Amino acid sequence: MPDDARAAAAVAAAAAEEESAFSHPAVDPDVTAAYGDHPDQVIDFYAPRVEAGPGTLATPIVVLLHGGAWRAPYDRRHITPFAGFLTRRGFAVANVEYRRGPADPAQGPSVAGRWPDTFDDVAAALDALPALVRELLPQTDPRRMVITGHSAGGHLALWAAARHVLPPDAPWRTDRPAPLRGVVALAPIADFEVAGKLDVCGGAAHQLLGEEEEFAVRRPYADPSLLLPTGIATTLVQGRADVVVPEAVAEAYADAAAKAGEVVGLTLLEDVGHFPLIDPAADACAVVVEEIAQLAW
Repeated sequence: MPDDARAAAAVAAAAAEEESAFSHPAVDPDVTAAYGDHPDQVIDFYAPRVEAGPGTLATPIVVLLHGGAWRAPYDRRHITPFAGFLTRRGFAVANVEYRRGPADPAQGPSVAGRWPDTFDDVAAALDALPALVRELLPQTDPRRMVITGHSAGGHLALWAAARHVLPPDAPWRTDRPAPLRGVVALAPIADFEVAGKLDVCGGAAHQLLGEEEEFAVRRPYADPSLLLPTGIATTLVQGRADVVVPEAVAEAYADAAAKAGEVVGLTLLEDVGHFPLIDPAADACAVVVEEIAQLAW
């Protein structure tokens, strides 16, 4: 097949995958709780719909961070079908919302993220979660917590698990690792240098941190590939046909982890693009849930 035809076929396949992922009706949560005063500082909680797991162990909880290139038009609603899929496999879910770009509406809705608000929110949400889980989902075991995220949310999941290795002057740094059984990052924007070279999501990483000097100064506080090793079990799930966040980004993170002396799992799925990882109708979604289960139990 000629290169032009191959590229056209890849674009068509990606569009079909995105259409499928966004075709499912949103799934309403059982309860929503605030972790701050801003309207976006909320977490949707979902109780499991079936019992799962060995024996009588308490239910694990999956902390879910949605993608959308940290941009305002993409909120947590688009990933609720995946949240529902997890509950039907016996997991409780905490679907976290956070502030996305722009802080100034005059900048336009396509700007990625807010500095430092996006990071403030994820840190605050994770800090608030244990108490909220005990109150709102008492049937779950907060010690069996796995964090997962898709695309930009995959970046945030990796970052949230690495707060204890942030630079000492970082306001989000913690004294000890987060109480997580593991991280499952789905097609994550996990290496900002490679993502920038590939112009991932229209230069979203540079929009998130700022251009030139701001990017260089802020990157050590935000780029998961520089926040290693974490000591927390981590798996990346990546479609090899992903044209939104290409395989090279996940591979760069895995390489950085190896250089830091940490083994990171990298599950590569053939003929899978960006969106099947969160699409309940796709086989790839079942693979994702199995990766989560392996860490949760």
